[in-house]
Amino acid sequence: MSGFNDDVRAADETLLFVRSWGEGAAIVFLSGWTLSSAMWGYQMAPLSTAGFRCVAYDRRGHGRSGDSGRGYDFDTLADDLHSVLRRLELQRVCLVAHSFAAGEAVRYISRHGTERLASLVLLAPACTPFLQQTPDNPLGLDSASIDALRAQLAQSFPAWAEANSEPYFTPGTSQRLMDWTLQMMLQTSHQAMLECNRIQLTTDFRAELARIELPTLVIHGDRDASAPLELTGRPTAQLIPGARLQVYEGAPHGLYYTHQERLNRDLASFASEHARSQ
Repeated sequence: MSGFNDDVRAADETLLFVRSWGEGAAIVFLSGWTLSSAMWGYQMAPLSTAGFRCVAYDRRGHGRSGDSGRGYDFDTLADDLHSVLRRLELQRVCLVAHSFAAGEAVRYISRHGTERLASLVLLAPACTPFLQQTPDNPLGLDSASIDALRAQLAQSFPAWAEANSEPYFTPGTSQRLMDWTLQMMLQTSHQAMLECNRIQLTTDFRAELARIELPTLVIHGDRDASAPLELTGRPTAQLIPGARLQVYEGAPHGLYYTHQERLNRDLASFASEHARSQ
């Protein structure tokens, strides 16, 4: 199958917009918070040409998928991923999750196992292991910081997104690229944006990470202003048995664009290695 765009119906009948390009070993891409499958174009185009089947879909309430008005919890979002994998009959998948989507990937493994997966890439994870400050998680965000952020998002998400667009990338990133990203983010329903932010900030994945039995690569930039390496990427890699952490020097949260050539080489190598391993 060389490529198609289509809908997959989730368990609650929500329609999920899916892109599938190319043929070969499958790489499935999960998008960051308030972003859509369009963000992965700079990975899907070259990797599908290189002999991979690249699949990405819009999360419910995002992009061209249905605005369900419900289901913005990690269990339902993980089940949506299961619906896509099952409908497309995908096996031996390299699952690539950016930012917020790390939580979806981890919860998918907790709920559905690894039967359909060959490997896992967590790219700049932003909700693992656990963002909220508690007595046993002193480096997390305190309640005042969480409340302040959520108040800004509720008052004017467009203003917040615009103010944070430059730190998301690297200095010198084109204004057109930043505008394109903002446009993508503003396609997300207000409800989905708020609810996904809430679960991102409050869900504890530490126990789930420790149970993952799958070849895992964590890629993180050391200049990530959205999800600092020491808060998210490094402890995530430390909790997953056998996981490897690869730090990109000078890379921000939007490293799928700013470091696309290096990332695409690493994804192709990792996906190929584990697609052949069984």
